[in-house]
Amino acid sequence: MTETQETAGHMLRRWRRHRRLSQLDLATETDISQRHLSFLESGRSRPSRDMVMHLTEFLDVPLRERNAILTAAGFAPHYPQHELKAPELSAANAVIERILQGHLPHPALAVNRHWELLAANKAVFAMLDGIAPHLLEGTVNVLRLSLHPEGLAPRILNLAEWRTHILARLAHEIDRSADPALAALRNELEAFPVENGTGTRSAADPVDNRIAVPLRFKGPSGPLNFLSTTTVFGTAVDVTLSEIAIEAFFPEDEETAQTMTALAARKA
Repeated sequence: MTETQETAGHMLRRWRRHRRLSQLDLATETDISQRHLSFLESGRSRPSRDMVMHLTEFLDVPLRERNAILTAAGFAPHYPQHELKAPELSAANAVIERILQGHLPHPALAVNRHWELLAANKAVFAMLDGIAPHLLEGTVNVLRLSLHPEGLAPRILNLAEWRTHILARLAHEIDRSADPALAALRNELEAFPVENGTGTRSAADPVDNRIAVPLRFKGPSGPLNFLSTTTVFGTAVDVTLSEIAIEAFFPEDEETAQTMTALAARKA
């Protein structure tokens, strides 16, 4: 049996459809004729390098996939891709480490496009005591670790709400990236059980007064309440760097801030 390789035109058509655009819509927005676009998608015409770059930029195709389309069209990849520890990414690694360590005593971690853990500060590891060892072996998936019943899930006080937030965010990322690995991860997470009676929010925290979905975590001496932020390299042109996100958790209240400071002092 032989494997049929997807053509550049078919890949462009797939991304156009994924962005829910008709041929006319895309042709009009990118200032090319619908006839020419039809020829490109069907393989009757071969796209130029500039045309691939033009269409994939408008379609907001991830850099990794842009390289794949260029390769399928017979061109060299445009965007470099280095291993995270490569010398070319040393400055970026220094920035990641500075953010993680500078965020102490609060948790912060870096993940790749599949939510696999790349680096974390001490506050993150301090929250992992008692986690099932198999969840920490090999490549650690942060979302699996969060929602798995043998992971952090039993310690998340608003598990149903946090789970809904994670799955909604994951759905958005799948919509943007069309990554089948993320789709498989979502299916896995959706199958994890949620205990009956797990609240969606604190009764003392009406949804109308909130500014973001919090993470309510069971700490050693009481609830820890966090708000999360995400940092990305907005000008990245390296494939690996474009797929890294830094997740940082900030205390939502003074009690959480004081508890985390005390925990850090005890572990110092």
